[in-house]
Amino acid sequence: MLLLMGLQETTEKIRQKLSRAAHLKARVKFDFGDDGIVFVDSTKEPAEISHQDGEFDTALICSLETFEKILAGQQDPNIAFMMGKLKVKGSMGLAMKLNSALED
Repeated sequence: MLLLMGLQETTEKIRQKLSRAAHLKARVKFDFGDDGIVFVDSTKEPAEISHQDGEFDTALICSLETFEKILAGQQDPNIAFMMGKLKVKGSMGLAMKLNSALED
């Protein structure tokens, strides 16, 4: 059974995973609806991560639960996208690069 991490734990997991993807110089919004957002600006050094909304290059929109499953390797992001559980706004190419950075 998956334990829900919550926004703070998910933010830390995103920080860890994207620290290994320093080549992604972009502004990314992870939109979890009522559960909040995580905004990453990796165009800055070091990358800024906050819960404030901002202009983004790409946005991944899904439930916090779906995203936690993606981070845990229990949900394929491509299948989540095809099933409508994950939506992308902005650069699809950047979203695909994020896909590989976020998977375990």
